[in-house]
Amino acid sequence: MSLFRRLVQTLVSLGTNAYLLFPFTLDIYKGPLKAVCHPGLNCYACPAALVSCPVGALQNFLGSLRATLPGSLPVTGASVLGYLGFIGTLVGRLPCGWLCPFGFIQDLLHKLPTPKFSLWPPLRWVKYGVLVVLVVLAPLILVDQVGLGDPWFCKLLCPAGTLLGALPLLAIKPSLWQNLGFWFWNKMTLLVLIVAGAVFISRFFCRVLCPLGAFYSLFSRVTLVRLEFTQGNCVHCLSCVAHCPTGCRPFENPDSRECILCLKCVDACRFQALNIGLRGPEPKARTSVLRGS
Repeated sequence: MSLFRRLVQTLVSLGTNAYLLFPFTLDIYKGPLKAVCHPGLNCYACPAALVSCPVGALQNFLGSLRATLPGSLPVTGASVLGYLGFIGTLVGRLPCGWLCPFGFIQDLLHKLPTPKFSLWPPLRWVKYGVLVVLVVLAPLILVDQVGLGDPWFCKLLCPAGTLLGALPLLAIKPSLWQNLGFWFWNKMTLLVLIVAGAVFISRFFCRVLCPLGAFYSLFSRVTLVRLEFTQGNCVHCLSCVAHCPTGCRPFENPDSRECILCLKCVDACRFQALNIGLRGPEPKARTSVLRGS
């Protein structure tokens, strides 16, 4: 399964970033496919990107609400919310483990031969703050004179935008270097820290800072596709814990918000205690009837 997942990650990352004319056009792709959002973190501004980033689209939707005519709603932005909600309800954080190009990059970085460290568990809550503050509240509250908000996550933090968008654009258009300022160097500093974090701590950005992973995780207990645990087969060898890239303990909580359904735990379990399946109806609680003598 791990080899198949790696193949899917490679094909999706290359397939959704297959615009190879940018060295000649010196511009990003702006064709009809850009109306489609990637289910993972894939920067709109990447010169090779064929599709858009859902986090950027969501911020633009929220940032334009005040500038929208009363009684109307930006149809494109509203559809992004429905799109992300549908994915979250269907498969939860599976796109993080299988489809996200930046998640794939982190997996490759973590393979570098260096000492590895565990993540301090409370840090996993930071990504919910990023989702609420930078993605939702900042575009709604920090607006310009005409009522438009900026995509603050993209502007302040997004490492995919810096690595896959800004740096390739600077490579093909060196004249842009003279326009760089605080925002770029701030994001470059954060990119270096995030890349270093991904080398030493598995899926560092996904676990600590990614607002898309935070959004998908809100559906972890209701997703149609889920991790199944058979308690009678488990011998508590902890092999699943050792192989989990996000620090989950599947035998304690198969519906963990940190689970990206990479299925490494399924491969690692020799006793078939873990599998992937569809969520069924919850079993009814058994009731006992006491009969009086």
